[in-house]
Amino acid sequence: MGGLAESLDSGHISSSWQLEYRQGLGEHLDAGLSYVNEGHIPNHHRDGGALQFWAQTRALDKHLSLAAGLGPYYFFDTTNKTLAGPSQNDHGWAGILSLAATFYTESRWLFQLRTNWIGIGSDVDRLSAVAGIGYQLEDTATKPGFRDSVANPDAKNELTVFLGQTVTNTFSTSQDVATSIEYRRRLARHIEWTAAWLYEVDDRIIRRNGLTTQLWAVQPFFDDSFSIGVGGGGYFAVEHYDDLIYGKNTDRVLSGIVAFTASYRFQPHWDIRTSWNRIITKYHMDTDVIMGGVGFRF
Repeated sequence: MGGLAESLDSGHISSSWQLEYRQGLGEHLDAGLSYVNEGHIPNHHRDGGALQFWAQTRALDKHLSLAAGLGPYYFFDTTNKTLAGPSQNDHGWAGILSLAATFYTESRWLFQLRTNWIGIGSDVDRLSAVAGIGYQLEDTATKPGFRDSVANPDAKNELTVFLGQTVTNTFSTSQDVATSIEYRRRLARHIEWTAAWLYEVDDRIIRRNGLTTQLWAVQPFFDDSFSIGVGGGGYFAVEHYDDLIYGKNTDRVLSGIVAFTASYRFQPHWDIRTSWNRIITKYHMDTDVIMGGVGFRF
């Protein structure tokens, strides 16, 4: 989805976009997980993740859905509190309230109009209006809920080699190469664990590498040929970065990591996988690490 967002305090307007996965829990109840990018309001480049529960009703022979969603929103805000100093990465919790109208076609495609209100309890509350297109991953006749569709239950391990880029979250956003090798283990039908070595470099700002470990909630579709997942965990990294005030530093830091992933299996033991990782630091060096790779299942 894409559209516009307005700061309710300053009146500034910026572009906004959003990605969402929604899971049916019943005829009138859904759960949704979203990434929301609120655009670039002056001195606030903010985005975040939302978990919402939706109450909905159907009309027009079930082609139209009217829904209201409410839940928590964890935000990442690139800001500058001192104005004269370097940018900072603020993190925190907020609430998100949404209203949506969704039109379902005869096929699996759907169209949606939505408005979001994000309340931080400060002068940066925002109201957005977005529109977008979606695709139903399960047949419309299928009863909503999780399905057990693992085609090869014996292949519980996966080894993937990634290549991509790291994007440093500052006002002077820059990007450079990122690589990783990841081991993934299926622990249960919808739970996986990973351990990976991650290398990210931005010659102007940061050079960082280390070990990540995450737990994942996953959902397979199409007889396990396609799957999506969300994960979170820790990142133990060796840091080599240039601090604009204190000069060059080297430190060992435990940071947080949250991620989205999707994979497509094109052979019984081979797949392609993409991942989007957000590194959450306490020292204002948050990054997005976006990668794609080839994996072997065994």
